[in-house]
Amino acid sequence: MIDEEKTRIAVDIYGQTYKMVGTETSSHMRLVASMVDDRMREISARNPSLDSAKIAVLTAVNTVHDYLKLKEQLEQMEEELKKLKG
Repeated sequence: MIDEEKTRIAVDIYGQTYKMVGTETSSHMRLVASMVDDRMREISARNPSLDSAKIAVLTAVNTVHDYLKLKEQLEQMEEELKKLKG
């Protein structure tokens, strides 16, 4: 089995440096890290008493919630498209 070429970068998320490894471009991986950092900072600003672990869990919960809502919308649109095609 041939491994895809891996991209390795260091990113900063909520004041911590993480090494990311993946098959996406470095710009994509930096965008992901930046979005996670932004979401964590938003949650922290609204809940200043939370520690970083709780902020991280809330970020994950909110992100999965957003993903599931988008997935549901996509499925609805696919059903509508099927109906339109007949």
